Amino acid sequence: MEVAESPPSGARRRSVTVRVGGVPIGGGHPVVVQSMTNTDTADVDATVAQVRELAEAGSEIVRITVNNEDAARAVPHIVERLRKSGCTTPIVGDFHYNGHLLLTRFPDMARALDKYRINPGNVGTRRRDDHFRTIIEQAIRFDKPVRIGVNWGSLDQALLTRLMDENARRPEPLDAKSVTMEAMVQSALQSAAYAEECGLPHDRIVISAKVSGVRDLVKVYRRLASLCDYPLHLGLTEAGMGVKGIIASTAALAVLLHEGIGDTIRVSLTPRPGGDRAEEVRVCQQILQSLELRSFAPQVTACPGCGRTSSTFFQELADAVQRHIQGRMPVWRQQYPGVEGLKVAVMGCVVNGPGESKHADIGISLPGTFEEPKAPVYVDGRLLTTLRGDNIVSEFITILEDYVAARFARPTRALADRP
Repeated sequence: MEVAESPPSGARRRSVTVRVGGVPIGGGHPVVVQSMTNTDTADVDATVAQVRELAEAGSEIVRITVNNEDAARAVPHIVERLRKSGCTTPIVGDFHYNGHLLLTRFPDMARALDKYRINPGNVGTRRRDDHFRTIIEQAIRFDKPVRIGVNWGSLDQALLTRLMDENARRPEPLDAKSVTMEAMVQSALQSAAYAEECGLPHDRIVISAKVSGVRDLVKVYRRLASLCDYPLHLGLTEAGMGVKGIIASTAALAVLLHEGIGDTIRVSLTPRPGGDRAEEVRVCQQILQSLELRSFAPQVTACPGCGRTSSTFFQELADAVQRHIQGRMPVWRQQYPGVEGLKVAVMGCVVNGPGESKHADIGISLPGTFEEPKAPVYVDGRLLTTLRGDNIVSEFITILEDYVAARFARPTRALADRP
């Protein structure tokens, strides 16, 4: 499979805009964060609670499984409960194998969802085209966008077999993995073309092609990006648990996003038993914020510590500041527009402390081993004050609060109305 040359760093790939509920995907709009519930969708209470948890964490679109009739019956009630509670996050139905039946038999469910996700490898075998067309017809009927989501674990076997046979007849056959990657690209694009033949508008289609290898994902999406202008949903499938899943997803998504490829993302983490499902949302946000593509919360820069740092105090202060910001963000986000871009530095000694603090919006440099017991505080690159004693944590947080209020406060109506 030939890999297309990637676009210049920082240049966004051009794509059409697809609207999912009130959220625009593609067309130069900000990259959208998505997540998925892991509740039994038939359990309305549990699903509503988890959707709200994910939405409150920052997931801008949430996908739910619709795998049987009980789940299909529950969907309208889930959406109604969410909307009555003020949660406007678009809800996507994830369909495999029987989507053509459920979308036809349960029109209230089809109407309540904001988007359908279909896997062309899982819509049947003998009547694959008929089943796919039925799903598309329901999307047209209810004016819903679709995501055509190809996954290498459930790839269209007929297409893959044909490409493997064609490859075997080449004078110099490609390796099996390259053929599989090309089959994914073709499956996505051919399915999208067929959806348009069935009458679905071009701007109602999002594409994804997920694999579990970092380098493979980069190759597939570079290829897709060069061949179409559909918005692309990025994600490493079956990324794994904990550090492995976070690092693998970050490695893959960061490369593509830096090249301008990708309009919406999900990090598919395996949570520990009873773990925090919303962790995947925060990882998505941190990837985008680290690449300076979006801002979600103030960033705290802190040194790792070394032999120069005299105690764990700088670690405790960094943790206290981070927790304070997280706790205040629901209020700050409403009161102080733009506070998401705030940069805070908490440093542990004189080596990089003053310089790093000056580069941040607000920073503090704590004394290290054998340094004079004082902590200079810098605001907008200038020394504001020097803290000493046992109340450095509370005093610095007070300075932080005052800075946020002064810099990000909304203008009063009287000032805003002045000519």
